Amino acid sequence: MGIARLLAKGWILFCSFAGALAIARELQSHFAVVAAIEASAIPVFLFGAMGILFVAGYGLSSGHLLSRFKPHHLLPRFNEIVFIVFAAITLAMQLAPQHVFTPLHVLEAAMRFAVPGQRALEDNLARCGGGGAAQTFASAVSWLLAFIFLGSEISRLRLEAALVRLERKRRIEPLGASGIALMLGIAAVLGLQLLFVGSLYRILPCPILTGLTGSVLAGAGPLMLAYLVAAALINLVAMQPEG
Repeated sequence: MGIARLLAKGWILFCSFAGALAIARELQSHFAVVAAIEASAIPVFLFGAMGILFVAGYGLSSGHLLSRFKPHHLLPRFNEIVFIVFAAITLAMQLAPQHVFTPLHVLEAAMRFAVPGQRALEDNLARCGGGGAAQTFASAVSWLLAFIFLGSEISRLRLEAALVRLERKRRIEPLGASGIALMLGIAAVLGLQLLFVGSLYRILPCPILTGLTGSVLAGAGPLMLAYLVAAALINLVAMQPEG
């Protein structure tokens, strides 16, 4: 649950989600498969690789990253597999035909009541000229799955914290336990303000909100926020002495 690993996972998810969404939209616009890949996949790969290089540079600052690397570190754990499945569901919701959204009006209304950010997204999409039905429904589904994921992580909070303590005995984090908990806590509070409260949607210009960036924020943003909040809680509990 180190900072470098968390940044790498978040960056890979963001780039993968954006790339898959861009390619799917181009295919729906009757682009050829090769043309769609050339237009989206290659730039996303290069953009993602650039971010991973920065994250790797931070990880190397600990001085022992390469010596600690093992092939099994690449394998996702159970919670990460669930997270990937949930992200795939939200992506499918953004690409589904319009008639699929009809039975989900109740879910959208529930999320509009419970999540201020959902109301802010819908209000600002309306300000930008309406539309965005797929975006708002995907956001509602993503918030529901985010709550489920966060509830699952909270139920296993002490177990995850114990695993973090064992991991820290084998390696040294550059920021230390308190530094990691502080940074994740600040990031979680900012994320709640920007996405859950919806402050970010109010300041984004319409071309960005209705474009690919807005679709990624609506679809993957709530899930990434849930993962960040869970990571902050786990690291906070891991600071307590074993007992």
